[in-house]
Amino acid sequence: MERSEINRRTFLSAAGVGAATLAGMPTLLEAADWSAAEKSNVAAVTGMCRAWVAPLDLEKIGSFLTEDCVYRPLETAAPIKGRQAIVEALKKMLGSTSKAEFKVVQTFARGPIVFNERFDSLAMPQRNINWHGVGVFMVRDGKIAEWSDFTIRDEK
Repeated sequence: MERSEINRRTFLSAAGVGAATLAGMPTLLEAADWSAAEKSNVAAVTGMCRAWVAPLDLEKIGSFLTEDCVYRPLETAAPIKGRQAIVEALKKMLGSTSKAEFKVVQTFARGPIVFNERFDSLAMPQRNINWHGVGVFMVRDGKIAEWSDFTIRDEK
C-alpha cells in the first residue's frame, strides 16, 4: 500500500507542476494585438460594411473592392469575379432595397485576412432578408480582393 501512496503523491506533484506551467503559458484563445497593417485591413472591411445603408450606393460599396475582386455571396454560390460584375450582380439581386444594415458583432484579423461575424438585414420589395453569418475577406493594398460569406445556422 505504501507504494501506491508514493505513486499517487508523485502523480499529484507532477500534475501540480504541469498545471502551474500551463497557467503561465499564453493560450491559443488569446488574440494578439493587431499590427498597423491588420488595423488598416480591418478599417477597409469595416468601411465597406458601414456603406450598406439604404438607399444603397453600390458604386460606393464597389469602391472598397479591387478591380479583380472575387465575391462568393454564400458558401453554396458560384464566385462572382471582377468589381464591375460584383456591382452589377448586387444591383440585380437587391433591386430597390429600402433598408440595409450590416451589423458587425465581432472581428478577427491576421495578416491580410479579416473575419467578421455579422447580422445583415435587407428590406426589398419582393422579400426581406435577415442573415447571420461570417464574412471572410482578403485585403490587398487597402482594398478587398476576396470576399466570401458563410451562413451560421442556429442549431437548437
